[in-house]
Parts: sequence; C-alpha cells; structure tokens
Amino acid sequence: MAGKQEAKPLSFKAIEMMKPGDKDKADIGENRGLRVSCGATGVKSFFYRYTSPVTGKLAQVKIGNFPQTSLAAARLKLNELKLLRQEGRCPASELKQEKQLRAIEAEQAKVPELTVQGLVELYLAERIEDRKTKDGKIIPGARKKKGQDEVRRTLYADAVDKLGDRNAAEITRNDVITLINGIVARGAKVQAGNVLRELSLAYEFAIGLGRFDASFANPALLAKSSLRQTRIKLTNNRGTRVLSEAELKKFLQWLPGSAFSPTIKNVLRLTLWTGCRTGEVCNMAWKDVDLDKGTIHLRETKTGVERYVQLSTQAIDFLKVLRLNSDTYLFPSTRTRRPIQQKYLTENAWRLREAGQMNRHGFNRHLRVI
Repeated sequence: MAGKQEAKPLSFKAIEMMKPGDKDKADIGENRGLRVSCGATGVKSFFYRYTSPVTGKLAQVKIGNFPQTSLAAARLKLNELKLLRQEGRCPASELKQEKQLRAIEAEQAKVPELTVQGLVELYLAERIEDRKTKDGKIIPGARKKKGQDEVRRTLYADAVDKLGDRNAAEITRNDVITLINGIVARGAKVQAGNVLRELSLAYEFAIGLGRFDASFANPALLAKSSLRQTRIKLTNNRGTRVLSEAELKKFLQWLPGSAFSPTIKNVLRLTLWTGCRTGEVCNMAWKDVDLDKGTIHLRETKTGVERYVQLSTQAIDFLKVLRLNSDTYLFPSTRTRRPIQQKYLTENAWRLREAGQMNRHGFNRHLRVI
C-alpha cells in the first residue's frame, strides 16, 4: 500500500503551472502559512493564512500577485508578517485599519479649502439664517429676520471685505486684532465689538462641524483675550469693569461652596455664561428658551430693545438639567412661583458680607461687577 505523498515546498514552476479551478498550494517548513491561489481570470496571488492572536479566528492577508511578486519576495514578506503575529498583533486587522485611515484622509483631502468668506457663509446659512429643506420645509434660523440681516451686514462689511479670500485655518490672532483695530480707528467701536463676537461664533460653529484640525485654536477668541488685556473699548457705552480671567476662575471655584442658595448660585452661573444682566436672568421664562437653536430671547431689557443671546454648550447642558426642576420660569420663587427678584440677590449678598463670609475673599467686589 502506497504511503501518503510527501508535501513539497512551493516552486516557481509549480506556481506557473497553476490553472483556474486548481486547489490552493501551500508552502512548508519555515514558510508554512504562505499559500498561492489561482483566480477565475488566471491571476495567481500569494497570501498568508494564520490564526489571529487577537480574535482567535482564521485570518489571511494578501502579499501580492505572481509573477510581479516573486516567490522569494513573498517568503520575505511572510517572515515579516509572522514577526508581527509573534508580537500578538494581527496583520490583517492592522492592514484594514490602515486602509480605513487612508480612506478618511482621502475624503478630507476632497474637502475644499475653507476661506473666511466660506466660513461666514457656512455660519450664516447653517446657523443664523432660515434655510429650506429638500421637501420645501422652512427651518427657522437662530435669529429673527432683522437679526439675520444685521449679522450678514456686520460680517461682510469688514471680516469678508478684509479677509474674505484668506484660508480660514491660516488666520492668526494678529490678523483679527489688526482687523478690529482698523474698525476702532475709524470710530466704529460698536461695529468692532459686533464683528469680533460674530466672527468668533462663526469659527466656533465651524470647529463644531469638524472643519478644522483638533489642534486648531479660534483666532477670534484669542484676539478677544488680547484686546481685553489692552483694555481697548469696543462699545460706546460708559465703561464698566469686568472680571479678569484670574478673578473669574477664582470666583467659579468659590461659588459652589459659598453660603448662597442653589437658586442664586444658578443665577450667577448663567449670568457669567451668557453675559446677561442679573435682572434679565432672573426674569427668564422657558417659553423664550430654545435649546435646539441654543438661544434665549430677551423680551424685556434695560435698554428696551429685544435681543437674542446665543448659548454656549456649557450653558445648554446646564439648562437641560435645570428644565427638569422648573416649569414656567427658570428661577421661580418657592413662595410666589413668579420669577425671583433681583433684589433677592442683593439682599443675600449683603447678608453674607455682614456675616463676614465674603470680605476676606473680596467676592463682594466681584458680585458688584457681575
């Protein structure tokens, strides 16, 4: 009785003679795992078949086509792949991840360069202004029609006019400072403040959409910090002192453990996050809050002019939690269920000062600023 035929190592001749439909051929010895298949079109391919050390399942990775990849080159590549497997790595999984990464990079490369004008249009079209869906439905923008027109005019009159053709990712802090100083120099301080605010929001919106690298810093926000340090006034109103970054940080660290009631703490937090007056925050009603758009409509203001306030992500998250515990108003009185009065904050601050719970920290001065 004849014995079982002894396996032979792969050879150039054996591979060359393979035809479509033939069984795969496998190498032996130190080259075990190297296999050759012949497809329906006659193309012969080398691949490495192995048990994945990661999943424990059978896996394979293509090495190349014969004869473009020689048998010697295939065996050399096989040994490299075996070393990876000995390190507990799965060559097929890593190759798949590399392909996915290259695909992502290729897609990103297809994204056209975002100019400052493109940045502004993205912000206006997708955030500020009303937009129409494919089925004709109108989705209201974050601002009323008058406000939409004003934001477009504000950004185009200066930001787009001076920087419109520039790559938005290459705009620096100094570029924005130069822009704002130029507006201030012509006596338009309010316009300078509006441009800086809206340009910063436009950048934040694009950053949120992933249009910039993760390491990208908002140049308008950086410029705002620098301009604050130089005490350049961007308003025609009588100047008022603002908290420095160090004071703000110190105050926010102190507030949670202070003797203020939870309601007052929340009023002060929202005041700092929105830049609204404490009286405006006290009177806020839920009917004027749009968490989807991230805005609060201030119907009654000190100046008598209605306005919309855009909310930061931190403020939106805070309001979502606050919504669970209040009904008509954000900060209702437990006794009357009407909005708490601003004098309630003043009286509580006075009591803390009288009790000596604020003087040693200087927070009585901070509260007057807020």
